[in-house]
Amino acid sequence: MLYKLMLFLKLIVREFKAQKLRMSLTILAITWGTISITLLMAFSVGLENQMRKATSGLGKGIVISWAGQTSKVWQGLPPGRKIWYRPEDIDLIRERLTDIEQVSGEYLRWGVTMEWGRKQINKLVSGVYPEFKELRAHYAQMGGRFINKIDYDNKKRVIFLGTRVAEELFADHDPVGEIITLNGIPFTVIGVMVDKMQDSNYHGPDDNYTVIPASTFVMIFGDPYLDNIVYSVKPGVDTKDVERQMFELFGGKYRFDPDDSPALWFWDLVEQAETTAKVFLGVKIFMWFIGGMTLLIAGVGVANIMYVAIRERTREIGTKIALGARKGHIIFQFMIEALAIAFVGGTLGILISVGICRLFWFLPMEDALELLSRPTVNWPVAIVTVLTLAVIGFLAGFFPARKAASINPVEALRYE
Repeated sequence: MLYKLMLFLKLIVREFKAQKLRMSLTILAITWGTISITLLMAFSVGLENQMRKATSGLGKGIVISWAGQTSKVWQGLPPGRKIWYRPEDIDLIRERLTDIEQVSGEYLRWGVTMEWGRKQINKLVSGVYPEFKELRAHYAQMGGRFINKIDYDNKKRVIFLGTRVAEELFADHDPVGEIITLNGIPFTVIGVMVDKMQDSNYHGPDDNYTVIPASTFVMIFGDPYLDNIVYSVKPGVDTKDVERQMFELFGGKYRFDPDDSPALWFWDLVEQAETTAKVFLGVKIFMWFIGGMTLLIAGVGVANIMYVAIRERTREIGTKIALGARKGHIIFQFMIEALAIAFVGGTLGILISVGICRLFWFLPMEDALELLSRPTVNWPVAIVTVLTLAVIGFLAGFFPARKAASINPVEALRYE
């Protein structure tokens, strides 16, 4: 068996040498078809992955709510009344709205003076609850941590820094454990946020502000109202149903019509993610269509080359039959040749595609272009592409070879 395999390999090498141009064109067609489809889908997958990563930078599966202003007369009260979220509303939500998984209020104060040594900057400070870490993807770099329940319960003066804030204050120095002042009040740095992609925000990039416990914030600044509420719902719960419950809950408490939509505002990132997923589904369908057309064109090219190659070798086949070669051996030889050509062309196409994708990963690009600079090879698509082109090439060579191997050797020797 091994001897026969080696013999076939020698025959294939000999045929490659005898048909250099034809074989090269066939391999080139398979390579080009593989590269075209692989790169097309690589950029599609890379764009989708980067978009998902950038979207999750704000928070995954969350809803952000702001208190608004009434627009309707309700129970004798005039329109135009401003609604304010209060700290006790967080406990009310936890108690009454069981479909909500995690919730955190948020206080905001702009222009707070921060000092460390001789450095002084003015930044936004946010007062939040411990749940804010998971809700808004505020994860700490190694060696640090986010605010916890002990910090909140004891109103500790601890602070969590955005990446840019840490760089402006401390440069290359490790800030964890250092003491900085906020409007002259000392705070201990407990952590620095990890770098993350973020394509949207509602009070500026997360790396350019700082976070302290909500209880400490109220103690220092005395804000009576929350600026917004961030929450997530339990798996399988419709966020629109929870929004309806929020209107009913706070409509009863603050006396406004539950159907008065301007009274509460919601930014539903769950709904946004679903819309984004539908958009990318459309992009995938479009890419598959373009890829299918490219594959079809490449397949036709491979089929034509293989068909012409077999037709031109009919005289050679007749000679082999006249010398005693079996039809099955002849057909098997062409099958092995077709598979070898597909393997070489497909392997070259995948390797070139991987190289091009890797090259994009090393190109220096601005943040705005980073979404387009991370193409990722979709291996199932690449393998299916190679197999499809291999099947097309095999079928294009098999039927003419079978026909040529079935004719009379004398007629085959006369074939021009």
